[in-house]
Amino acid sequence: MLNGSYSSSLVLISLCVAILASYTALDLTGRIATAKGRAAYLWMVGGALALGTGIWSMHFIGMLAFSLPIELGYDLSLTALSLVISVLSSGFALWLVSQPSLPGRVLALGALIMGAGISSMHYTGMAAMQMQPGIDYDPLLFAASLLIAVGASVAALWIAFRLRRNTPYVRQIRGGAAVVMGIAIVGMHYTGMAAANFADGSFCGALDGGLSGSGLDYLVLITTLAVLAVALLTSVLDARLEARTAELAQSLTLANQELTQLALHDTLTGLPNRSLLTDRIEQAIAKVAEQGGCFALMFIDLDGFKPVNDAFGHHTGDQLLKEVAMRLRGHLHSQDTLARIGGDEFVLLVELDEPEDAVGVAAKQVNLVSRPFRVAEQSLQISASVGIVLYPGNGADQMELLRNADAAMYHAKSAGKNAYSFFDVSMNSNARLQLQLLQDLRMALEQRQLRLFYQPKFDAVGRQPIGAEALLRWEHPQHGMLLPDRFIQLAEKTGLIIPIGEWVLDEACRQMRSWMDQGYENWRVAVNLSAIQFCHAGLVDSVASALQRHRLPANSLTLEITETTAMHDADASLMVLQRLSDMGVDLSIDDFGTGYSSLMYLKRLPANELKIDRGFVRDLEQDSDDAAIVSAIVALGQALGLRIVAEGVETDRQQDFLTRLGCDSLQGYLLGQPLPAERFMADIERLAVGQA
Repeated sequence: MLNGSYSSSLVLISLCVAILASYTALDLTGRIATAKGRAAYLWMVGGALALGTGIWSMHFIGMLAFSLPIELGYDLSLTALSLVISVLSSGFALWLVSQPSLPGRVLALGALIMGAGISSMHYTGMAAMQMQPGIDYDPLLFAASLLIAVGASVAALWIAFRLRRNTPYVRQIRGGAAVVMGIAIVGMHYTGMAAANFADGSFCGALDGGLSGSGLDYLVLITTLAVLAVALLTSVLDARLEARTAELAQSLTLANQELTQLALHDTLTGLPNRSLLTDRIEQAIAKVAEQGGCFALMFIDLDGFKPVNDAFGHHTGDQLLKEVAMRLRGHLHSQDTLARIGGDEFVLLVELDEPEDAVGVAAKQVNLVSRPFRVAEQSLQISASVGIVLYPGNGADQMELLRNADAAMYHAKSAGKNAYSFFDVSMNSNARLQLQLLQDLRMALEQRQLRLFYQPKFDAVGRQPIGAEALLRWEHPQHGMLLPDRFIQLAEKTGLIIPIGEWVLDEACRQMRSWMDQGYENWRVAVNLSAIQFCHAGLVDSVASALQRHRLPANSLTLEITETTAMHDADASLMVLQRLSDMGVDLSIDDFGTGYSSLMYLKRLPANELKIDRGFVRDLEQDSDDAAIVSAIVALGQALGLRIVAEGVETDRQQDFLTRLGCDSLQGYLLGQPLPAERFMADIERLAVGQA
């Protein structure tokens, strides 16, 4: 028998190639598992070529590591056939582990097929030497090599199937598994090589015309490593690209979710907005049409929210809205929808078993809102007015339902607030009247229907007139003379208050100029500023323009702003008031004592005058608390060096009491009621004659 020997370096290289091929196979199974469509087939074909080449290379380098006392060569066709067998076996293995499941019987059958393929590749490669006489194989070692091939195939297929998904530390686990698989494959090869016996006098028939010569091992090794490296690098790069793509896709999904959230939900409270509410109402209408039943739509408006917002600032107002939303949402069923459609307005869509159930739901909403809220260490008390419509019955579509619910809410508000009201057809007529009134108001300026009435102010001690307060009236062609409470709120909602306010300012200055020309040079005319007008950027310029246009001294004009308006944004108010004060305009804090004052800011405001609200004056004679409050206001004003004006004086006792307290000036129906300019002067002249 010829005794063979092995090159230890080539044996080690064959083991490294087997391990590298195994790791490449495990990595490629991951690519195939995540790929879809045509890409999966391309990865499978490319993987079969790379894995098959790697396994075959291990086998061929192992054969090149074996040497006999005779020269050896390898038949080209049989060697190529062994490579094809290796590639086909690898392709089958990759296909098998890419299936959704791998039951035990399928694993066993697949291992038999793959083991047979690897064994065929090995022994076909051995046959490529074309030894004469033929190779004699030891039966036990031959059988062992076959069992090792099948066992290695079982391990390889099971490991590849388990590790095909990306999990934490998957690359480290694949590395360890590749070592085990590589040792098993090499073990099969060298067991098969050990089974081969070569008779004395044997010679290699493939020596002539076959593969032989020095450097063949390096050629095979370099080629194989290049193939495996390209396959592995491509797989790694594709995995990173896929991970990056998945990350971008996740980011895009999150961005779309955020955009959808923003588009369909209120940013402050997180509740559905008008768009989503509209869709939910349409769905509810369709459900009633298909399955029957009914639902209620409730328009909820918060009573008293604006004073809180003005007094404590927008931040506290926003927090209060969040608290209201959380409280209302926490008592709803999952199928109900609570939406915020703007400002302090909410809409509740409730599925009902019976129409009568709407009463209980509405009463619950009113009670929930009426309980005190704790916001920014403040205990805040508000209420809710709720308008209710039922479907079917109170509207044909979502627009009509919302419009009717809004009308019912206004009815609840006008009836005293903190209550609910069901829609009635007659409410629409009121809504139409309001709409018509708004249209008429738009024309009132153009058609010169606005008028100024003047209520005189008197020196408290000398009882002499010292000026007047300009009060707005609307001489409506159909409804007659309208007081501001009929239309000012409409003007503020639509922004018409700005041009109306500018007209009032200009007209008051014009009239004051006329009075000055008549000799009343020490008078002042007072003009009220609404909160919206005070916040308007063009206010200071409008005042300066009116004064210049009518050649009026700035100190002949008194601008009255409410305490709540001045305290709304104290720092911003201070800037505006300071600019007006620097101009020389007289400034008065109106309705003092009714809002939420901050003495720290009040002493910084460049005001000239405090005006005591008529509510305190009215009950002076019966309510000792009001008398104490008025006394405190007078004392505060005097301490700050401000003039004190009391309005609403209607009795002699009120006049005497306020004068004794130290008020500087008084106004009220006792002294003179609001009159047009011409009648106002006639009344003043009549009074002067009477005193003379």
